[in-house]
Amino acid sequence: MAAPKEVAGCKLGSLIIEGKTKQVFDLPEQPEQCILINKDRITAGDGVKAHDMEGKAAISNQTNAKVFEILKAAGIKTAFVKMVSATAFISKKCDMVPIEWVTRRLATGSFLKRNPGVPEGFRFTPPKQETFFKDDANHDPQWSEEQIVSAKFNFNGLLIGQNEVDYMRQVTILVFEILEKAWALRDCALIDMKIEFGVDSDGNILLADVIDSDSWRLWPSGDKRLMVDKQVYRNLSNVTAADLDTVKRNFAWVKDQLDHLKPNVHHKVVIFMGSPADVEHCKKIAKVAKELGLDVDMRVTSAHKATEETLHIMQQYEDTHGALVFIAVAGRSNGLGPVLSGNTSYPVINCPPPSDKLVQDIWSSLSVPSGLGCATVIYPDSAALMAAQIIGIQDYIVWARLRVKQLEMAASLRVADKKIRNLSLE
Repeated sequence: MAAPKEVAGCKLGSLIIEGKTKQVFDLPEQPEQCILINKDRITAGDGVKAHDMEGKAAISNQTNAKVFEILKAAGIKTAFVKMVSATAFISKKCDMVPIEWVTRRLATGSFLKRNPGVPEGFRFTPPKQETFFKDDANHDPQWSEEQIVSAKFNFNGLLIGQNEVDYMRQVTILVFEILEKAWALRDCALIDMKIEFGVDSDGNILLADVIDSDSWRLWPSGDKRLMVDKQVYRNLSNVTAADLDTVKRNFAWVKDQLDHLKPNVHHKVVIFMGSPADVEHCKKIAKVAKELGLDVDMRVTSAHKATEETLHIMQQYEDTHGALVFIAVAGRSNGLGPVLSGNTSYPVINCPPPSDKLVQDIWSSLSVPSGLGCATVIYPDSAALMAAQIIGIQDYIVWARLRVKQLEMAASLRVADKKIRNLSLE
């Protein structure tokens, strides 16, 4: 494949690397970024089987862009920046960790060869994660985590130790689970997939490289006979032009289906405040909720002074949203939360505003009549998190943002622990 000088107005620098299905070039005008250009080429068996496939580059490029947009919306840290042409996209420049991270939901393919006695279709709960060292000459041998740590890889000043391996493993499984939930919206089972990571110039670990139909096994309706992934090509002993057309149609179908993987739940979190004086407290709830991908409204009403109007507002939301959470911000003699709870089948969360009588306010929120199911929390972020957990049951993007938040909190604790341990040695 000849080296182009410019793509979509981007002047290309030197060729960084060329693989079987793509080229990666420097961008002199954007030194922290590079451009990946896909090839009209399909390969299998470490390149032993290879064919030209007109149009594959564009299909793969669009598939990759759509997948990374889903993962970015979920909060996953990625190297992907944007698609810039039919066959190319811009990425943050990374030093690639030479490990393929594979996640499996069902036992099939090479796993069965390496683990005789396990029946095909054996379901892994939680998903099984495996790692393979990228080495075409030796057919990408399987590595243990201990081998990865012992290799002492160092990229852009980041030593890949156990903490880094733990982080990449957790992100790998989370990426799989996000895409598994996404494909379930189209009645497609994600069987297994592989991803790779890179380290940017600031030492951050990012999901990198490409995720397209070369990266996973995908079975519509969970039926192996309906597979629409690269395995169809791998299984061919004699590859004809008609066979390549079938593979290409499968890849194009996958690319088109990705347009329908956005959550289809029309949700809303409604923050009712008993007084406009509580607006700052409500804003804190709304801020955290929006960071988690929630659609938030704030309303002012009083269950004591305007009961009919309160119920009317509540019913308007019930008539127009499929997933709802009401958050009641009311202090002394809290009637707002209980009145809402007694007249709706949707969840209600009490979050009393701060005051010099907070203990009494909390008690008035907790001590509700029998038959009512209000939850009560004190802190604004707790109310937002609880609302997200409820909405996340139906919306995988919100669920994923919660998971990412948990993962990043754990990662930051490991970093803090490492600093403390280093201090104790000085």
